[in-house]
Amino acid sequence: MFLQKLELQGFKSFANKTVLDFPGGIAAVVGPNGSGKSNITDAIRWLLGEREAKNLRGGKNDDLIFAGTEKKARMGMAQASLYFDNSSGFFPTEFKEVVISRRVDRDGDSKFFLNQSEMRMKDIVDFFAKAKLGARGLNMIGQGESDMILKSTPLERRELIEELLGLKEYLLKKNAASRELKNTSFNLEKARAQVAEIEPHLRSLRRQVSRWTKRDILAEELRQIENSYFSGRVRQITEGLRAFDPEMEKLDAEIAKLKSEQKILEAEFKKIEVSEPKAKKELEALRNKRRELFNAKMAASAAPVVAGKPAAPETDPKLLFKEIKELAEAALASETEDDLKAVLKKIVNLIEDVENADEASAPAAVQEIDNGKLVEFNRLMDSLDEEEKRYQSELDGFNKVFRESLRSVESKKDEIEELDDKKQQLIFKKDKVLFQKSELENQLRAISRKFEDFASAAGADSSMDERQAEQRMMRLRAELASMGDVDEAIIKEAEETEKRHAFLAGQIADLEKASADLKILLKDLDFKIRHEFNTALGKINDELQSFVKLMFGGGRAELKLENRQALKLAAVGDGVAVGTGAVLPVEEEADETRPGIEIDVVLPKKKIKGLEVLSGGERSLLSIAILFALISISPPPFLVLDEVDAALDERNARRFGELLKNYARETQFVIVTHNRATMEAADVLYGVTMGDDGASRIVSLKLS
Repeated sequence: MFLQKLELQGFKSFANKTVLDFPGGIAAVVGPNGSGKSNITDAIRWLLGEREAKNLRGGKNDDLIFAGTEKKARMGMAQASLYFDNSSGFFPTEFKEVVISRRVDRDGDSKFFLNQSEMRMKDIVDFFAKAKLGARGLNMIGQGESDMILKSTPLERRELIEELLGLKEYLLKKNAASRELKNTSFNLEKARAQVAEIEPHLRSLRRQVSRWTKRDILAEELRQIENSYFSGRVRQITEGLRAFDPEMEKLDAEIAKLKSEQKILEAEFKKIEVSEPKAKKELEALRNKRRELFNAKMAASAAPVVAGKPAAPETDPKLLFKEIKELAEAALASETEDDLKAVLKKIVNLIEDVENADEASAPAAVQEIDNGKLVEFNRLMDSLDEEEKRYQSELDGFNKVFRESLRSVESKKDEIEELDDKKQQLIFKKDKVLFQKSELENQLRAISRKFEDFASAAGADSSMDERQAEQRMMRLRAELASMGDVDEAIIKEAEETEKRHAFLAGQIADLEKASADLKILLKDLDFKIRHEFNTALGKINDELQSFVKLMFGGGRAELKLENRQALKLAAVGDGVAVGTGAVLPVEEEADETRPGIEIDVVLPKKKIKGLEVLSGGERSLLSIAILFALISISPPPFLVLDEVDAALDERNARRFGELLKNYARETQFVIVTHNRATMEAADVLYGVTMGDDGASRIVSLKLS
C-alpha cells in the first residue's frame, strides 16, 4: 500500500471534512452525475501541483472553494491532504509517512505543505518529479481525457511518456541547466565585452606606469643600501652612547669615594691645626727677649768700668740693669712655663742687687758682675737655650704631623682633580657622539627617515664599504630625482583597472568553465534521457502489440519518433535507433526540435490506418492498450482514472477490469466509473452522493 488516504475540506463540493481511505488494490468511486465524484480526482491533481484552475474544471481559484448553497454557508478556504506510505523509501525523504497538503483562501493566497512544513510549489513539483509523479502525467487521466494520449500532440505524448518513465526529473535538470547555460553565455559575452572595453585604456595606463617601474626598483635598492649603511652608523652611535653610561657611573662612584675620603682627611687636618702648641708663640717671644738680653750683655761687657767714676749714660750699668729688669718683668708678665719664670725671677733679683748698691761700691759691684754675676747670667742664658731646644723639638714634631696631614689632603685633592679631568674628557667624548647623532638625525630627516627606523635593522652590507655605499646612494638619489614624482592618481587608476581586468578575467575563466561543465551536463542528461527513452520505447512497443491483439483481436500499433526529423538523421553520431524511430544527436536535440511521438495503428479488418478513422470505442480501447503498455514498462505507484472506461462495451469493460486486477499487484488504482464490470473488479467502493444542503458526501463499501 502506497497511497493511504485523501482528506478534503472546503474543496469544491466537499464542504465538510471528508476522508477517503485507500487500502490498496483498486478503489472505485461511483455516483450519479453531478454528485461531485470527479472532484476527488481534481483534488489529487491539485495536490500534485496543478497550477491552472481551468485544468481543474474551474475558471479561477475561488472556484476551488465551496461556494455555498441556500442551506450551507460558503467556505473561506479549501484544503486537501494526500497521505503516502514511505516505509519503502519511495520518496526522497527520511519521513516514513509523507503528507502533502495544499490550502487556498479567497484572497488568492495558496500554500503547499510537506509534513506541515511550508514549501514552494517548485519544490513540490520537483519532489514529485523525482518520484515519477506529476499533475499532467499518465498517472492522472481526468474526465474526458480517456483518449488524452491520442489527442495530444507528438511532443506532448513524448512528455507524458517521459514523466511516466521518471525522466521528468532529468528534463527539469536539463531545462534548468539550459537556462543557466543561457545566462552563463550572456554573462560571458558581457564580461568579454567589458574586458575588450577596458583593455585599450589599461594598455595606456601600463605604458604610463612602466616608466616608474624602474623607479620602484631603484627606490627599493636605495632603501636597502640606506638600511644597511645607516643601521651600521646608528648601531655604532647607539653602542657608543650606551658605553658612556657605565664608565661615567664608575668615575662618579670613584670621585664620590675620594671626596668622602677627602672630608675625613680635612677633618683630621683641622684637628691637627687647632692643636698647634702655645710654645710656638712663647718660643718666638723668648727668642726675641734672649736676643735683647744677649745684646745687653754684650754692651755691658764691652763698656769701660772706672771705679769711683760715673759711667756714660749709654754704658751706665744701672741703666743697663734697669733695661734688663724691664725686659724680665715683661717676660714674667707673659704665660710661660714655671722653670722659665724661675730663671727670669733670678735675673730680676740679680739686677735689683745691682741697683741697690751705692755709688761708692759701684766699681766693686761692676767687678762682681764681671766676676760672678755675669757668670750666673751666662749660666741662665744657657738654661734658656736648653728650653728653646726643648720647645723647638716639640714644635718640630707638631710641624711634621701637620705637614704629613696637609700632604695627604693635597694628595687626595690631586686624585679628585685627576678623575674630574677624566670625567670632563668623557663628557667631551659623549658630547662629540651626541653631536654625531644630531648630525645623523638631520641627515636622515632630509631623506624622510628617522633614527629609530634603524634601531633594529641589520648591519652594514659587507659587500660594500662606507665610501662605496655613500657614492651609490648619491647616484640613486640623482636618478630618482631625474625621473620626477610619481603621479599617484595614475598609479591608483592603473591598480584599480588592473584589479578590474583581473576580476573580469577570472570571471570569464569561471564562466567558461561553468559553460563547459553545463554543456557536459546537458550532453550527459540528453544522452541519459534519449537512451532511457528509446530503450523504453522499444519495450513499450513490444507490450503494445500484445495489448492491441488482446483488445482488438489482431492488428498492430506502434509509437515512433516523428519523421520530420529524418533530414537530420545523417548527422547522428551517438544516437540510438529504436523500432522505426530514431534519435537526434545531443547537440541538435533542443526542446523545439526534439522529435515527438507519432502513433501508427492498423486495426484488423480495416484497410485504412490512422487515428482519424477510429471510432470512439476504438479510441478508448487503443488508449487503454497504450496506457497499460506504458505502465507495464514503468509501473507507477498509483493511477487515477476518471471514467476512462465510459466508451467500453460490456466485453471490453470486463477485459479492462481484468487488466486492472493484473496490474493492481504493483499499482494502486483510483477509478471514477459508471461501469458495472469495473466496479466488480474494485476492492473498495466509495459512493458519492449530493446532500440536500448541496454538499457531497461519501459512503464506503469494502468488497474483499
